[in-house]
Amino acid sequence: MQTRQLGNSDLQITPLGIGAWAMGGAGWAFAWSGQDDNESIAAIHAALDAGMNWIDTAAVYGLGHSEEVVAKALAGRGQKPYVFTKCARVWDENRQIGKSLKADSVRRECEASLRRLNVDTIDLYQIHWPEPDEEVEEGWATLAKLKEEGKVRWIGVSNFNAEQLCRAQKIAPITSLQPPYSLIRREVEAEVLPFCAVHNVGVIAYSPMGSGLLTGAMTRERVETLPEDDWRRRSPQFQEPLLTRNLNIAGKLKEIAARHNRLAGEAALAWVLHHSVITGAIVGVRSAEQVRGIIGGMEFRLSAEEITEIESL
Repeated sequence: MQTRQLGNSDLQITPLGIGAWAMGGAGWAFAWSGQDDNESIAAIHAALDAGMNWIDTAAVYGLGHSEEVVAKALAGRGQKPYVFTKCARVWDENRQIGKSLKADSVRRECEASLRRLNVDTIDLYQIHWPEPDEEVEEGWATLAKLKEEGKVRWIGVSNFNAEQLCRAQKIAPITSLQPPYSLIRREVEAEVLPFCAVHNVGVIAYSPMGSGLLTGAMTRERVETLPEDDWRRRSPQFQEPLLTRNLNIAGKLKEIAARHNRLAGEAALAWVLHHSVITGAIVGVRSAEQVRGIIGGMEFRLSAEEITEIESL
């Protein structure tokens, strides 16, 4: 299976990795509604069996539950994938989420993640959000110390802008950035991706299929019937005027993909991966069936003419 080196690390990752956000289940602020753990475990097994070699989760997904599900899925498997997780989001006994990059808070989060994941070392530990902004330097310096101590192998960031990347880079090398990037979220093309190219920062894109909007399976009717506790109901991308634009883009992807006996989601992934700075893309899967719907994105690539056709839309 084709792999790519992630930034300055020795991690050789497949073009697609398993996203475990929805595996956190219901009952927290950014849930994707209910999720059966057995379905999540089956999805992880199907993705690994298909060749993916990394999983991306976060402490806050399900307030610790996603990490526990990942640990259950990997228990007893011979060849383990790389496991990536994140810090900077904390919660209280009332399940209210807060923000902290204070050194002692980051250390507590790291120890808790190690326990939940049942690993001795985290392959890639990331700052989930650069918030509070004034604590970015303290948080990043703490991740660098955790790396020196061997608790984590490599360190990265998520959702940082170019100015914040520059501040962090002065303290310790950044292995990777995890930004939202898709045909409907292209803000990082202006400054962030060029920074990563110059400084050898690996990029792993999240939401490459627009949180389901670009899979070809999303319709206006389905959007209207999303569960009340699905965070997408509150997203501007799922509301007008953006919804019509996004569904039109999905229609074009579906048309192009059909020429190759592919699915729209695979075309959406191919578009993200065609950018030379992108090392890999995270695909959120909730069942083994969903894995079968996107796995072709590991190798499918769009032609230059098809890229131009998409851009013209």
